[in-house]
Amino acid sequence: MTHAPAATSYVDFNLITKIELLILKRLAGGTTGDHRSRADGSGFDFVGLRDWQAGDRFSSIDWPQSTITNFAPMIVREFDQPSTATVLAVADASLSTRCGVDGVPVGAVVARALATIGLSASFFQDRFGLLAFDRGFGAVSGIPARTGRGHVVHCLEAYESRRGLEPVAGTTVAAALSSSLRSASLVPVVSDFLFDDAPAFIRELAYVNVTHDVFLVVVDSAFAFVDRGVSAGWVTVRDVEHGDAQVVSRKAFRALAQQARAWQDDVVAAARASDLDVVVLSPDQAEGEIALAEFVAERRLRKVAR
Repeated sequence: MTHAPAATSYVDFNLITKIELLILKRLAGGTTGDHRSRADGSGFDFVGLRDWQAGDRFSSIDWPQSTITNFAPMIVREFDQPSTATVLAVADASLSTRCGVDGVPVGAVVARALATIGLSASFFQDRFGLLAFDRGFGAVSGIPARTGRGHVVHCLEAYESRRGLEPVAGTTVAAALSSSLRSASLVPVVSDFLFDDAPAFIRELAYVNVTHDVFLVVVDSAFAFVDRGVSAGWVTVRDVEHGDAQVVSRKAFRALAQQARAWQDDVVAAARASDLDVVVLSPDQAEGEIALAEFVAERRLRKVAR
């Protein structure tokens, strides 16, 4: 696994358009009349106060509260309306996701999954938000769920640049979810799960699944470990998360891809044993996007039918 070129961009707007067209083609025919529209407006239920953002209506500004901050920033009242579903994607943003081969980092595959999930939510006019976590879950940050294609693109750009993500209270993903969600929601967790505490993470997600609808999107990252014609007898490999380096034989280096896949197989088995559904995102883009879009639609429509 190597660092991808710095010029590599996760957010390919041509790819986003292709994913959007794919979703329209695969989902429009089978869901007409099966979902309710979320009306756009000021809402009914008072949620709280927050800083003014570009695009907010001036009618939503809380003028008395804004005078306390001297209008820097202005404060708006946030309202909400009942929605058929809220989708909060939990994405792996650790340093290892910036590694890959042939200019394709693992993070680009994660972003592709986020685009598919987010645009599927946008198709149903559902709210989409993002939580990003690093190694060891020492820091969890995110973007609140909102509707619209533009918001999905904003989340993708924030995931790639690591900018625009606000710190979220809680040292664990479960605690972060508790502080980010007000009602039962759809929670896809996107990662390659190649970290030491993955089993404990699965158990934590199983606990969250009692309240929310959690499922795993496992990025098959074995492609990033495939031997690309290494001729040296000994190879130096470095752990980008811990910074440790180790010299291994060429034979051991070539076995890394198989070991990664075996680890992910164990993660999938543990998740299913904990009653968590799993989608494995294969390197085949078209196949993975179709499977993921249809899975999200099925889970979302099943939620509406309850």
